[in-house]
Amino acid sequence: MKQASYLLWAIENTKIVWWHDSAEPGELERAIQRGAIGATTNPFLSHLALFKNKDAWADEIDNVLSEDLEPETKAEKLMSIAITHSAGQLEPQYQKSSGRMGYICAQVNPARAADRESMLSMARRYHAWAPNIAVKLPATVAGLDVLEDCTAEGITATLTISYTVPQVIAIAERHRRGIQRAKQNGIEPGKCFAVIMIGRLDDYLRDVAHDCQADISESDIRQAGLAVSKRAYSIYKQRGYEATLIVAALRGTYHMTELAGAEIIMSIARPYQEMLLSEELPCEERIDSPIPSDVIERLSTLPEFVRAYEPDGMKPEDFIGYGVVQKTLAQFHEGGWKLLENFL
Repeated sequence: MKQASYLLWAIENTKIVWWHDSAEPGELERAIQRGAIGATTNPFLSHLALFKNKDAWADEIDNVLSEDLEPETKAEKLMSIAITHSAGQLEPQYQKSSGRMGYICAQVNPARAADRESMLSMARRYHAWAPNIAVKLPATVAGLDVLEDCTAEGITATLTISYTVPQVIAIAERHRRGIQRAKQNGIEPGKCFAVIMIGRLDDYLRDVAHDCQADISESDIRQAGLAVSKRAYSIYKQRGYEATLIVAALRGTYHMTELAGAEIIMSIARPYQEMLLSEELPCEERIDSPIPSDVIERLSTLPEFVRAYEPDGMKPEDFIGYGVVQKTLAQFHEGGWKLLENFL
């Protein structure tokens, strides 16, 4: 079965919901009209939104720039401008869903990925910006500790810089511990969204395979992130985790079509929205279609795939050293947060 708008079909006929991948107001408004019920950002996207809206937000930006602030504080305050505008746009979805959806993600400083005290302080400040802020934390040991504290305090969090089955299991388990603490203290627990950056994992494994001259095809690589996502989803369903999976960093429409039928959130950037609206794609549920065993066998010759795919492939203390974790933290800091610190 085929029809013109795959995205519309998915919204109406599957359990998938989707968030927009940007804080730019015009893009977000169009995405909301198309059915988006939340938004993800990172420091790069927050800077981009500020840059594109320098005139519209001039007074707010000038107020920050006129203060004598430390660079990190300046970056945080500038980011809050883009985030709070997005929060206002998504507030109707937040109210309509009784706080289940309608969130905008605000990411802590990527340079603080191992700093519990700094990340928890940032999380508390971000939480005060608007009721529908999901504080974006890294899936490192420190980030997991902060997630538990946030959940216990009623602060909603999104765990990012996350690519693997071990990471999303650890996220769900720490969220569950936070829920128990919150309930013991009579507090409504914070929600948790656990990210799998599916395309970034594929990109990383492609580099590893090329470097090792492994006998692994491009077709195999394109199924690596899908294999991880399907296995993670199966475990979440089996264990009844309260956290919700978000699949982000798409590299093609296949990353959505092959997960159709899953009760997850897809984070979709504007170019892929256009493809999902315009291309004729097979409209069928594929979440229960397994990745071929021979593909898994070939991918498993890469130790870095095994670390991502097997539930016990890594211990939490290994997360921060996983290659693509370090690569993305550096990209988000150098290509986003530092631009906010030096914004003129």
